[in-house]
Amino acid sequence: MMSGSSHENLFELLAEDCIFWSPVVHTPQRGRDITYLYLSAASQVFSDDFCYVSEMVDGSRAVLEFNCAIDDIQINGVDIIQVRDRQISEFKVMVRPLKAVSKVHERMMSMLEKLKASTS
Repeated sequence: MMSGSSHENLFELLAEDCIFWSPVVHTPQRGRDITYLYLSAASQVFSDDFCYVSEMVDGSRAVLEFNCAIDDIQINGVDIIQVRDRQISEFKVMVRPLKAVSKVHERMMSMLEKLKASTS
């Protein structure tokens, strides 16, 4: 989903009531617009070497494992995606190790501020 896909297509794939679970925010982010904002920020934060390395699909739920690096910190994580009526209804991200979580938090907050400022 991150590598090379169109942001317009991503927006259309998100259910209006989509819920986004961030590894660095303690509350769920509710709605298509905020989910799209987080995923757009992530697509700019994660490096060109971002890649999904495995997937597990069970009915309407998929778990996609990914690897990438930021500032030479190796990041391993999973996206847990729930689909309803051919749209993403829930998107949960988990990241490890702790050093990676801290780096993702730092970069995502900065990118989210930039994206929010550009849409205001």
